Amino acid sequence: MKIITFITLTLLATFSFAQPGLYKDGFEEWENESKTNKRLLPRYGHLTKTSGEINSDSAFIKEIMSQPKFKTRHEASNHLIGLGFQYFYQDDLKAAMYRFNQAYLLDTLNTDIFWGYGAIYMRFGMLGLAADQYKTGLRIDSTNTHLLTDLGTMFQAQYYRLEFPESLDSAIYYMNKSFEINSKDQNTLFKLSVCHWNKGDCKNAWKFYNLCKAQGGQPITEEYTKDLKAKCKK
Repeated sequence: MKIITFITLTLLATFSFAQPGLYKDGFEEWENESKTNKRLLPRYGHLTKTSGEINSDSAFIKEIMSQPKFKTRHEASNHLIGLGFQYFYQDDLKAAMYRFNQAYLLDTLNTDIFWGYGAIYMRFGMLGLAADQYKTGLRIDSTNTHLLTDLGTMFQAQYYRLEFPESLDSAIYYMNKSFEINSKDQNTLFKLSVCHWNKGDCKNAWKFYNLCKAQGGQPITEEYTKDLKAKCKK
């Protein structure tokens, strides 16, 4: 039943869960290209930029901020993060990373940028690198629920990959922190239900399942509902 639930998780239609390992074979190619293309590195790898690159960045920021729909650089940064995730779900990871880095140019303190960086590494199945990005963002803003839930998701994926019980405990810990801040996020509620299902904690599995349902239940799949009812009969 664990395999069925893992498939359920990978089909979750939210920004917050990329299928671990889907592109793992392509990560070596990504790494090799990043040696000559700093735009593939989070925050451009903090590498020194040429005068041409600096001028290009300045021109880009000026162009974006000339658009009347953006009143602040933070708003423009959020817009680019949204574009990045659009490319991400079209499987254009390069374009996604370019947008996330452009968002960083506009607002270096926008911690949702690390949400995007982490998603890229999750898609490659590089769980440790994804965790580094989430933790970096959380050091700036410990209340970012996107990062808390996705760090928990990383541990959830680690549990499925390695079957370490402590990974599942860590997943629940970070997702609970996210839940304490935002008790209505369907993605967090669904994943908490699945985590408790895996632990055999039927009471909490149903609790978070019902809370997710009350918010619309969009992430819940028929497969998971069947698994929950089979394992946790009322």
